[in-house]
Amino acid sequence: EPSFDLPPFHGKDNVDDYLDCEMKVEQIFTCHNVSEEKRVPMATLSFQGSAMHWWTSLMREKQIMREPSIKYWNELRSALRIRHIPPYYERELMDKLQRLQQRNKSVEEYRQQMELLMLRA
Repeated sequence: EPSFDLPPFHGKDNVDDYLDCEMKVEQIFTCHNVSEEKRVPMATLSFQGSAMHWWTSLMREKQIMREPSIKYWNELRSALRIRHIPPYYERELMDKLQRLQQRNKSVEEYRQQMELLMLRA
């Protein structure tokens, strides 16, 4: 099994930066065929600073409340999205997508902008 490290994750203030980071981690998992049971431990090992503090307190809270710990990547991704993506973000993206116009952009620039908005929505 090849050895690799995920990029350090400190937590992201910018939603687009967070989503880019999430996508990168998923690409690495896929590229290296990381099994489902290894994804959460690997991802959380890359947490530093405020992300590490958030994860530690979340796990402690789950333990105190006698809730099951997070074992699967989709559960961790959901918890991270709740933390890093404001509730209005998706609605805002859909508005941007509906208002998107080509205007003075090339067809390629327009297509790229539309694909990015659709990917994030």
